[in-house]
This record gives sequence, C-alpha cells and structure tokens, in this order.
Amino acid sequence: MARTNDGPPTVYPSLLYADAHAAIKLLTEAFGFTVVSVFEGEDGRVLHAELSYGNGAVMLGSVGRGGPFDQALSGAGPWGTYVVVDDVDAHHRRAVEHGVQIVLPPTDQDYGSRDYLARDHEGNVWSFGTYAPSIGG
Repeated sequence: MARTNDGPPTVYPSLLYADAHAAIKLLTEAFGFTVVSVFEGEDGRVLHAELSYGNGAVMLGSVGRGGPFDQALSGAGPWGTYVVVDDVDAHHRRAVEHGVQIVLPPTDQDYGSRDYLARDHEGNVWSFGTYAPSIGG
C-alpha cells in the first residue's frame, strides 16, 4: 500500500546530465535547491547527487557513469519537473539574474496558479508555480 504524504516524499525525479557539476551549480544558485549529498567517481563524474527544495528533492548524476539506470536512460530526455514555490516572481528574478533561459515568464493560470517555465543548460524544462496538488493525507 502506498504511503500518504506523512514523512519524506516518495517520488524523486532523477535526471542525468552530461555536466552534472554544472547542473548542481545551476539548481542551487539559480533555483535555490540545497545540496544534500554528492558522490563522485575516481574520474570526478557525479555518480549520484541529491538536492532538496522544501520537502521535495531531485536526484541526479552524470551521463555515461555506467550501470542499469544510465543504460536505461541512454538517449532519453529532455525532462520536465514541477516545483512549488511561494513567490514565483522573486524566484523568476533570481533565475533571470543567473542567466537562465526563460520559456514562459510568470503567468497567472486559469486554475489559480501563478507559474513560469525555465530551460536548464541541457534542455530540461523546470516549471515553478504556486499550485500545490492535494495528494494523500
């Protein structure tokens, strides 16, 4: 049986990047994520990293590090990830200050959310908005 939303999240978007170190820098500096952990191989590539935002998190690593997950995602992407933020306009300004490509500026949606879309340096789309789905509980 699936858990309710008590405790830590049960869904973690997982992405692979050609330059995982650049992705970590972008996610922390431009989008406000916090590094929880980074594990590197002997060659310096990111084997696994966890970054948190609010009560959620993403996991990421380097393309070409080997293993079944890397093989399964070969040629996949780009990805889309949605993140709930309190102040869309302030979050957007921070992203713009860090040179992030904005796909859609802050926009009020018919369903009550205010959100914007941004594209990271490897083509993944990040959506930030005020809509928080009511799940579980």
